[in-house]
Amino acid sequence: MASLLPHRRAAVATVLISAYAALILFAMRRPPICECGTVKLWHGVVASAENSQHIADWYSFSHIIHGLLFYAAAHLLWRKWKLFGGAPASWALPIAVALEASWEVLENSPMIIDRYREVTVSWGYSGDSIVNSMADIGWMMAGFVLASRLPIWASVALGIFFELFTLYFIRDNLALNVLMLVWPVEAIRQWQGIG
Repeated sequence: MASLLPHRRAAVATVLISAYAALILFAMRRPPICECGTVKLWHGVVASAENSQHIADWYSFSHIIHGLLFYAAAHLLWRKWKLFGGAPASWALPIAVALEASWEVLENSPMIIDRYREVTVSWGYSGDSIVNSMADIGWMMAGFVLASRLPIWASVALGIFFELFTLYFIRDNLALNVLMLVWPVEAIRQWQGIG
């Protein structure tokens, strides 16, 4: 099977897509860095104004899982594309970056920020800094590349581990985040607010 990692033109497209997302976020008046004035490698306090403002936080694990899932989807789709003479597999990463960048833009829209405040324990959520959004795209890319190198069972195990790890430490993970945005469950919100 052909590599799902990008060739030179696809790698350039990946960088351009990320830069375009940054420009859109800048036009949306997202803060470039944390309003605290610093950029940290890790910020581990979920219930704080600095959450989703730095390079890595508890939700970085969810973005790595995005990469694992995007790679799995690309792997499955590539077989169909190949049958019909479609897109080269090396465009899978730029497509994944475009999807992730689209989520970062949507996530920082007033509609989604308000939704997080209404139905999750993120009552004070005000969106991401541009540094955090770009790092989130980078974490997704790391997950994509990891999945390209790991056996399938190891990618699945890593995704499950990250879900359980964040569930244990912060009572939140990718699955609960999606559930609470789409179909809020009051009992889960109350459970997440304990502690």
